[in-house]
Amino acid sequence: MNKLTRIAAGIVLAGSAMASTSALAEVSYNIGYASEYHFRGILQKNSSASAGVDYTAGGIYAGLWTADVGDGLEVDVYGGYGIETESGFSVGLGFTGYYYTGDFDDTYQELNLNLGYNIASLEYSIGEYDNFGGPKVDYDYLALTLTAESGIYGKYATFGQDADGDYFEVGYGTTVSDIDLGISGIFASKELSDQVDANTGAPTTGQSLIFTVGKSF
Repeated sequence: MNKLTRIAAGIVLAGSAMASTSALAEVSYNIGYASEYHFRGILQKNSSASAGVDYTAGGIYAGLWTADVGDGLEVDVYGGYGIETESGFSVGLGFTGYYYTGDFDDTYQELNLNLGYNIASLEYSIGEYDNFGGPKVDYDYLALTLTAESGIYGKYATFGQDADGDYFEVGYGTTVSDIDLGISGIFASKELSDQVDANTGAPTTGQSLIFTVGKSF
């Protein structure tokens, strides 16, 4: 068990100790489809389906989410503990592992800190990438998101340590007849973009327009 996994286990145990024994547990499921699956500004696959399950109880959360990435599946496993005050301030601490059934990518494991107040939320994650048996890569990720009651949101995010690049995302989400619909635009720096200059072949900044549909039950 590596250091990140040990810390993650401690987070879940601490959350269990703080959670009320009378808290009701809830399980929910979700399915979705994206015209392009982007993760943190990086294109993973055009036309991708996904599905997941989530468990919550007294501030504890855990879940599993999987998506088609072409060469197998991406499988995300996560858990942690979060609270929200009556004034609207929220804080959460958790662990996320990103695993792959094929050779699309290698394992990422990270700790996640989330803070929120009113329309603003801040995420800071610090992680380690296995790198296919090569030297492991340490990285961190910082994102600020502003979300209006109308469903319009904007996000700016950046990578640090041994990773580089940033992106801006703006979008809108709504629910129609219990179906979640979304549209978003992503503007990524050349470090994250999959797009290249037509004449030189050099990486360029990228722009993507994405449509999503999903349902939770």
